[in-house]
Amino acid sequence: MVEAAFYGDDFTGSTDALRQFERCGLRAVLLVDLPPTDELRDLASRYDVIGVAGIARSLAPDEQEAQIRPILTALRDLRPRVVQYKICSTVDSSPQLGSIGRALEVGRSIFGPAVVPVLAAQPELGRYTVFSHHFAAEAGTIHRLDRQPTMANHPATPMPEADLRVHLAAQTDLQLGALHLTWYAELPDRYAQSSDDAVILDVLTDTDLRLLGQTLVASSNSHPLFAIGSGGLSRALAMNLATAVPPTGPRPLTEAPGRSQVLVVSGSQSIRTREQIEYAVSAGWLSLELRDPTVVRRTAVAAFRDGVPGVVVHTGERVGQPAHDLVSSLGEALAGVARAVVEDTKVRRVVIAGGDTSGRVVRSLGVSTLELVSGVNDFGPGSALCRVTSPDTTIDGLHVLLKGGQIGAPDLFERFSLLSG
Repeated sequence: MVEAAFYGDDFTGSTDALRQFERCGLRAVLLVDLPPTDELRDLASRYDVIGVAGIARSLAPDEQEAQIRPILTALRDLRPRVVQYKICSTVDSSPQLGSIGRALEVGRSIFGPAVVPVLAAQPELGRYTVFSHHFAAEAGTIHRLDRQPTMANHPATPMPEADLRVHLAAQTDLQLGALHLTWYAELPDRYAQSSDDAVILDVLTDTDLRLLGQTLVASSNSHPLFAIGSGGLSRALAMNLATAVPPTGPRPLTEAPGRSQVLVVSGSQSIRTREQIEYAVSAGWLSLELRDPTVVRRTAVAAFRDGVPGVVVHTGERVGQPAHDLVSSLGEALAGVARAVVEDTKVRRVVIAGGDTSGRVVRSLGVSTLELVSGVNDFGPGSALCRVTSPDTTIDGLHVLLKGGQIGAPDLFERFSLLSG
């Protein structure tokens, strides 16, 4: 019976939520589209957690609402304990794009007027919230979110403010409150007594997550709780929803041990992804900037046939193009490269880097569902290796590693190539 459900506002974040639930022993599946009601109910009878991966982070508010309203309604009707609107731990959003404020409004209209907890922190990724101010690590340094280099200069949603109450107030007229760490000795009472429409929750450690999860799950006894948050929220919920049933364990790869060729398609502009590309090139991989998709497809296929360990197709630096158009066009172009390589070579391992473009790529490839393959720690927090299903036999069974732009060690691509089957 389904215990929790979530909608992810981007695909890499959705697989992170999938990982958080499974690492605590809950069996989870991630859907690319909402199936017919009878199929969804059948899945709910077989899985503890149902997720739907979306692209709301790259949509204008009206388009966003058109996507999320039917999905959140369908998830509510499954009667889970909790329905999470999964956001990135760097709170990527603005009034014009990926509005968390609009998600809050839609959620309250579906689930009722109960207070909505907003938990953005994810300590294992170096993301913290203290007195409602959000912080994020980069290159070993903890920055206030509006001063973190990647988020301060994000091409789609640059972060102007670290106080999450102020940031979200620009996206909604609902009343936003907060629960601070200094009040956590009285957390259940403080939470129950809140009269705000939503409350920002502080988190520094896993202990804070466990305590918050206990409080939130307890509040869902009589009706499904609607909550907004990162993979930190997923972990907080999972730690308190998990039963005594042991984890199902990793689903094995079906390939022979040894190096396998890998295609990376990346729309990320982050420093970390740039470091990963540079490391791969130093290990003999080919790097191709996506300028002429036809030329790139032909060059990538030829390189794989010549035996290169991997090819990285990236978008370079893109400025001056509207964010919505940029994400859509890049996603379709990257998907075209991926499909050409998979159809014309023996490549069965693909990395998709960048939360904003990942959804466009996965959808364009015709993927139906994703389930975790490897152990949860193979590639570090915030990344997930999945086996995909698809009615297209070319795509069905691919092993796809999805990672956020700021996620992973410099050698991540190379380690994926060397992963034993």
